[in-house]
Formats: sequence, structure tokens, C-alpha cells
Amino acid sequence: MGIANILHRDSIMLNLATNDKYSLLETLVNLAAKSGKIKDINNVVQKVIDREKLMSTGVGKGIALPHAKTNAVEDSVAALAILKNEIDFDSIDGKPVKLVFLLLGHDSNVGNHLRLLSMISRILNNDSFRNKLINASSQDEILKHFQEIDNDL
Repeated sequence: MGIANILHRDSIMLNLATNDKYSLLETLVNLAAKSGKIKDINNVVQKVIDREKLMSTGVGKGIALPHAKTNAVEDSVAALAILKNEIDFDSIDGKPVKLVFLLLGHDSNVGNHLRLLSMISRILNNDSFRNKLINASSQDEILKHFQEIDNDL
């Protein structure tokens, strides 16, 4: 399963204006809900926030990868935000984030969730690919970049 299979056009937001990590997480869950795969938005928001409170998902290089597993989703689903202004995310490198990719998975499919999380991390760690996403001018352009990289995997 590739990234383009779990990331829908309506679940991508460019130039998102926010300066609060937790309201950003709630916005991302609401974006992911546009896929129709989330059964209980409040449950999912709480799971994502609880996971973030355990340890920041700010992985460095301006990237955050918030994620959670819950029975409140039907299947793996994602959302992506390119922020208008970088925000503090308590990242491991101490730098603010610009790109935030949310991954949600079903409790019963841990293996797939971990594979997707690893794939997303590896892809976004590529400076050239990450810059393509940050400089994209539309949701369609972002999806095209993910489709191209999915084909290369």
C-alpha cells in the first residue's frame, strides 16, 4: 500500500495558519476525516494528542509525523499540512516544523501501520522530495509527487 492510497486530495492543506501544536493536530484529524474512514473524530483527536504527549513526533528537518492507532478508524488514513509559518513542535532537533504528516491506523493492523510510518519517514527525510512538497502550489501537485514516489518503491 502506497502513500497515495491513504492520502486523499481533500486531506491536504497548504499554507495552514496556526501557532498551536494541539489545534494543528485537531485540524489534521478533521482533514483525515474527509476520507470517510474515521468513525469517531473525538476519539481519534484524543488518541493523537495522548500519543503526542508521550513524546513529540517532531522528527527534525522541519517535519512532524503525528500518528496513532485506534479502532475509531476503518483503515489506514493520512492528512498532510504545509504550514504558512513554522511552529514549535518540541522536535528532537529543537527546530520548528513546516510540514506535518498525520498517519492513523487501525489497532488490529500494527504491522501495516509501522511499515507506512517507516516509509513516510524515509520519504520525507529526502531533502529534495520534502522541498517539492513544501513548494507545491496545489493538493493535486502533492498527490502527484506521492504517486511518483510510490511507483519507485
